[in-house]
Amino acid sequence: MRVAPALASAILMSALLSCTNASPSSDQELIKLEDDWAQAMVKRDAARLSQFYADDYVFTDADGVVSTKAKELEEITSGPYHETSYKFDDLQVRLFGDVAVVTGRNTIQGSWEDTQQSMSGPYRFTDVFVKRDGRWQCVASQASRVERK
Repeated sequence: MRVAPALASAILMSALLSCTNASPSSDQELIKLEDDWAQAMVKRDAARLSQFYADDYVFTDADGVVSTKAKELEEITSGPYHETSYKFDDLQVRLFGDVAVVTGRNTIQGSWEDTQQSMSGPYRFTDVFVKRDGRWQCVASQASRVERK
């Protein structure tokens, strides 16, 4: 009868170890995705950006203004908003099955070209990804500028 608890413990430990081993690769996959996404923004690569955003993507800025995939693609690729560089730090990935939350800090260089308003500086962000058909897509993002004190 003591074999059953030992067997159950072994199965549980095996399952925990397999989950632990899966997380680092998913973490790295999502961090790479964030980096690739940033490079596509700098290059204004509409085709690549379209792959990152889910069709039901929603972005909320620090003022509470909500935007969609179509609007983001338009503003980034052919509109007045242009970023010239991205630098990430303090990235954290939390996995919940086929859902992931990525938080971090990004320092960007960019501006609204029509008004010459600089958007350069540090931001805190949260991106929510869902794994659909074997690939991660961002379904929601929120970003807030970090004010210097």
